[in-house]
Amino acid sequence: MSLICSTIQHIAPLDAAAMQAARERQNTLTKPLGSLGRLEDLSVQLAGIQRRARPDVSSKAIFVMAGDHGCVAEGVSAYPQEVTPQMVFNFARGGAAINVLACHVGARVIVVDMGVAGDCAAESVITRKIARGTQNMAVGPAMSADEARRCIEAGIEILEGELARGLDLAGTGDMGIGNTTPSAAIIAAFTGQSPAAVTGRGTGIDDARLAIKVGVIERALAANKPDPTDALDVLAKVGGFEIGGLAGVIIAAAAHHVPVVIDGVISSAAALIATGLAPQSRDYLIAGHLSVEPGHRAALGHMKLEPVLDLGMRLGEGTGGALAMNVVDAAAKTLNGMATFTDAGVSEALEE
Repeated sequence: MSLICSTIQHIAPLDAAAMQAARERQNTLTKPLGSLGRLEDLSVQLAGIQRRARPDVSSKAIFVMAGDHGCVAEGVSAYPQEVTPQMVFNFARGGAAINVLACHVGARVIVVDMGVAGDCAAESVITRKIARGTQNMAVGPAMSADEARRCIEAGIEILEGELARGLDLAGTGDMGIGNTTPSAAIIAAFTGQSPAAVTGRGTGIDDARLAIKVGVIERALAANKPDPTDALDVLAKVGGFEIGGLAGVIIAAAAHHVPVVIDGVISSAAALIATGLAPQSRDYLIAGHLSVEPGHRAALGHMKLEPVLDLGMRLGEGTGGALAMNVVDAAAKTLNGMATFTDAGVSEALEE
């Protein structure tokens, strides 16, 4: 049995008893019923995922996976491909936005070279390079089926390698010049929406380059005909190595009862691959924020996920998801730390 199949087999439904216990405790805390809104729902979801009525998310890690894309040759990005390894080194040195925000929320950053076209030989970077970038999806498959399997398996193994260090909450992040293009192609394939409807400006491209980008996605979908009922086929035809790696992280986290805060459009494309392979993994996902990329809203709507934050962000790297980790942490802490009416000697609401 393959690693992917065996991992998926370990994904179970959320623990209903733990969720019921968490909800009952919420209803006894010193506040009007439901007055903490989404925080209450998040705390119940965490209880179901971790299979305990008093969930804890103290140990956090954000998995930032990097890869390059052959479709950059079509002129879809405002930045050259050399920026990908340069930014990976910036992550390794702790100088990127994700490093600052991860430190802010108390999360460690796991940087992985899944398929950067250049070399990323920094000591703190995990190298799981499938190839030096994908092929140009505008003229043929981005990768082989075997490469698609390998990048998902790498993501599974990397997540599992972090469990021994303690992992209560995982986050997903990315780096890869041009990677909003395969992400939009994946989202169009799964949702059935047009490339024009789900394609954004990524790094800030102008109207002319945006038209080129939409055309590349249209050509890629027409040339490759990815099958939305076969998530591995979609990944191979129009995906990216870092997207497959993040899908593996999500699947492995679900199998090990770890909640996952997903970031923006690239992470949501990875989540579509993961939930396509393992529908039950959707219950383990928390949408960290709403990106300004139009494909992100489409992907979240398809998975019926409601974003925690909406800050107009579009950086990637895991930054929006990192900020949402503070909210997720607050959900667990209010459930666990607040006094009940009985504990505090406070009168409860009058019966109707």
